[in-house]
Amino acid sequence: MSFRLDEFLPYRLSVAAAQVSRRFAARYAAEAGLTIPEWRVLAHLDASGMVSVRDIHRRVNLDKSMVSRAATRLQGAGLVRKSGHDTDRRLIGLELTAEGQALMQRLGGIAQAFQAELLAELGEDAAPLCAALDRLAKGAPD
Repeated sequence: MSFRLDEFLPYRLSVAAAQVSRRFAARYAAEAGLTIPEWRVLAHLDASGMVSVRDIHRRVNLDKSMVSRAATRLQGAGLVRKSGHDTDRRLIGLELTAEGQALMQRLGGIAQAFQAELLAELGEDAAPLCAALDRLAKGAPD
């Protein structure tokens, strides 16, 4: 039996994630002109307060250079402020400005509406899918 990429679960998860991400990206791009890395940085800062680029890189699954470029663009747009990190002087801390917080209020509503649409689209399959994703995100048992 030959290997079938279209039946390979990691590939299928990757394709599905990319499709959903593109669908949502169209919404926040239309609302605020943001890229995927910019959205992820803003969303992480909204949830976490001041954090370093390194922390964001670990959390949002983007290269450090992508996070740094997104942070620089967001700073230029007045949405993010960079400062010395509280506990490590080698790190640059990032936090939302008041304008960034206001934007995240709007985008948070858009994100919640998008999630509700996805869950409705999945119907009764939504809960088992969410549970399976939670298991996969935790990793293999030791």
